[in-house]
Amino acid sequence: MKEMEIEQIKSLDLNDPILIEGLPGVGHIGKLAAEHLIDELDAEKLYEIYSPKLPPQVIVSKEGVAELVNLEVYAVKNDEEGRDILIVVGDHQSVENEGHYEITGQILDIAEEYGVKEIITLGGFATGEIVDEPDIYGAVNEESLVEELEDLGVKFEEGKPGGGIVGASGLLLGLGSRREIPASCLMGETSGYIVDPVGAQSILKILEQILNIEVDMQELEERADEMEDVVSKIRQKKQQAQQQQQQQQPQPTQDDLRYIG
Repeated sequence: MKEMEIEQIKSLDLNDPILIEGLPGVGHIGKLAAEHLIDELDAEKLYEIYSPKLPPQVIVSKEGVAELVNLEVYAVKNDEEGRDILIVVGDHQSVENEGHYEITGQILDIAEEYGVKEIITLGGFATGEIVDEPDIYGAVNEESLVEELEDLGVKFEEGKPGGGIVGASGLLLGLGSRREIPASCLMGETSGYIVDPVGAQSILKILEQILNIEVDMQELEERADEMEDVVSKIRQKKQQAQQQQQQQQPQPTQDDLRYIG
């Protein structure tokens, strides 16, 4: 394989669809949220995207069946008043800068083919701390989107994210702007240490309002309970490190105390 290959699995007529991207990133928040949408909303696969810029490996199923790494595009027909949905997921992102641009360009080509007029990308915002009730931070490629998202509880603060947004979650905003497609990124607070189902739930609660859908969170809640032991161990190790650091700090002498007013 020398070039990107697109395999169309199915074709659907979609009504004013919105594109949701959830590829791997910090805490795997976007990936968890997007895959949960696919499972809970009975999404149908439309495309598989293969690229030599993805990692050179296969994914092996529980049954031992190997499949070449790829990205997938699913569709959800919204029977309620909300819009139809396109969802982009995958187990990996590109390993090369050029590949990020090529793959994002292909995603945008598909979006334009279906008449997508809005994009939402999903990701994590690493804090370095365990967060019990994560906030959701936002970034947009059009200022007009800010107020709408703030009304839903999304925060916009200077310097967050300080290092920008890497990968498809960021490029869909940048390249989407060049194609005049409004786009926003929702980033759930996460420690950055672990796969974070709590952060994924927080993002899904925002998406429920945007997409006018209801999503059963039970599976993510069960995964969050399973992660509680890991979280407890991380907190315990951090407390021990802080205590050791305090013990290693030099204690003030009697002379030093004279200058404390």
